[in-house]
Amino acid sequence: MANILIVDDDPAVQLTIRLLLERAGHQVTVAGDGHKGLALFAASQFDLLFLDIFMPGMDGLETMRRVRALRPAIPIVVISGRSITPDAYAEPDFLKMATKLGAVASLQKPFRADALLAAVDGCLKSAQSLSPPRPDAGADSR
Repeated sequence: MANILIVDDDPAVQLTIRLLLERAGHQVTVAGDGHKGLALFAASQFDLLFLDIFMPGMDGLETMRRVRALRPAIPIVVISGRSITPDAYAEPDFLKMATKLGAVASLQKPFRADALLAAVDGCLKSAQSLSPPRPDAGADSR
């Protein structure tokens, strides 16, 4: 399965996502802020990144910008607990903003387990279809 990095400052959210992903068979690493997440990301090979938008220190948008500089094609799922309001004069829709800046998917906290797992499956399938075929992928196995 996939090697996934979760970057979120809320321990309860970290634990929830970690348990859901591990039960689905994925390898999971957790970081509590953007600086730690970026250091882990630079040191290992991840297939997918979960990224909270609002964190102390380095926020998710800045973390995403730096991750994109290292690996432009990594699928990123942004998450946020800020409310999405239809009022044009309220705060901006940060999840929509993040997807315009390069996130592949977004989840509003609290999210349902099936929505999280569907986002992971969609991102991983999308990443596989974009990656170049392996040299032995077309070899005849007879």
